[in-house]
Amino acid sequence: MDVIEIIGLVAGICTSSAVLPQLITTVKKKKASEVSMLMFIVMLTGNALWVYYGIDKKDVPIIATNVFTICLNVAMLYLKVKYRNNA
Repeated sequence: MDVIEIIGLVAGICTSSAVLPQLITTVKKKKASEVSMLMFIVMLTGNALWVYYGIDKKDVPIIATNVFTICLNVAMLYLKVKYRNNA
C-alpha cells in the first residue's frame, strides 16, 4: 500500500465517519424523527455508485470506505424505521 492509498483511506474514513454522531445520538435517544430518510437514501445510492466505480478502477480505498459508509447508512435507515413512532 502506497502513501496515496493511505491518504485515500484516511480521507474516506473521515468522510464516512461523519454519520457516526447521528447514529450514536439516535441509539441513545431511541428517537429518529429529526433524521431525513431521503438524505440517507440519496447517500446510500451515491455510496453504492462509488463502490461500483471503485471496483471498475480497482481502487481499494474507494471500495472499502464506501462499503463502510453503506453499512452506516443502512444502520441509520434501520434505526429510522425502528424508532419511527418514538417522539
